[in-house]
Amino acid sequence: MRFGLVLAEAGNGLRRNITMVVSVVLVTFISLTFVGTAALLQLQIGQMKNYWYDRAQVAVYLCTSVSTAAGCVDGEATAEQKDAVEAQLTSDTLSPFIDEYYFEDRQQAYENFQEQFAGTPAADYVTPEVLNETFWVNLVDPSQSDVLVEALAGLAGVEQVVDQRRYLDQIFDVLNAASYTAIAVAAIMLVAAALLIATTIRLSAFSRRRELGIMRLVGASNRFIQTPFILEGVFAGLIGSVLAGGAVVAIVHFFVQGYLSERLSFTFVDLGDALLVVPLLIIVGVLLAALSAGIAIRRYLRV
Repeated sequence: MRFGLVLAEAGNGLRRNITMVVSVVLVTFISLTFVGTAALLQLQIGQMKNYWYDRAQVAVYLCTSVSTAAGCVDGEATAEQKDAVEAQLTSDTLSPFIDEYYFEDRQQAYENFQEQFAGTPAADYVTPEVLNETFWVNLVDPSQSDVLVEALAGLAGVEQVVDQRRYLDQIFDVLNAASYTAIAVAAIMLVAAALLIATTIRLSAFSRRRELGIMRLVGASNRFIQTPFILEGVFAGLIGSVLAGGAVVAIVHFFVQGYLSERLSFTFVDLGDALLVVPLLIIVGVLLAALSAGIAIRRYLRV
């Protein structure tokens, strides 16, 4: 096969259908940018889970004078009830699961509340008496929090035992929903890109129908005839995927690392993660273009 002639034919096809080629590049660029964003969002969710789950604590809230829980029928937790809770935490049954724990009295809880909600109406109305005294527990394995909840929830003087991971799960559910939405939009855009590539190739083949007829008459093989059209699609897909890779890197560099990481105190995806995603986008873009173009030109030639 004469590769110089094949490349020349592909170049002629691109020049004749420059508007459609630009459309293919733009649709591929947008769709693959969504794909890259969804991939990075999944990486970010994984990093956030590792970061926050390791820091998630189990809070053992003790009864106050206004508590209405079943274990608080006697009102505020007594010193004996506090000692009983601490005895459970240090027992042979629970201690293997516990990394460390500490006790927060009402005054400490009040100071922390005032610091957290400074400047809000709640800070003016809350008093130390309505805040729970709390045992804060760090587990060796946060996924085993059910053991602690079951052991302490029924003790007298305990209002409730709360695993902070349940709040994190709600946040991660929202982030996962956003990621799945991006994937769905990307899938629709990729289908649109594939259809547009196929249409572009069919139009290119139609505009060169006399030349294709002559090639057939002189005995050119189907492979020789089809290759320039496939290269046209691959070229457009490659340009779109490279632009998408650049957009993903720019998002991570300027928005994630340059804005978010300076304002929030946990780890984010970095340029290394973005550079791992870029080859995936290029592979997807090129394969999508090659398959779409190949199927389109084969069907056209059969007709």
